[in-house]
Amino acid sequence: MGTITAVRNRILQFCGAHGISINKLATISALPPSSIKNILYGKSQNPKRITIKMICDGLGITLGQFFSTPEFDALEQELQ
Repeated sequence: MGTITAVRNRILQFCGAHGISINKLATISALPPSSIKNILYGKSQNPKRITIKMICDGLGITLGQFFSTPEFDALEQELQ
């Protein structure tokens, strides 16, 4: 699994846990829905930190909480 897949899964986990749609997440994060959809559908292969931070702010969590999962801990180094 790659980083973008882990980010996508984490966003979907939080949406499910909070019972919100992607459009609602965009609204509470002050982002255009296309920004989140581009991450989820693989169009954005390198989402900016500020985008992830805005998603976290909308969800009321820290960046640490977003990335603190076994899924992220298990990622292998992507530099080749």
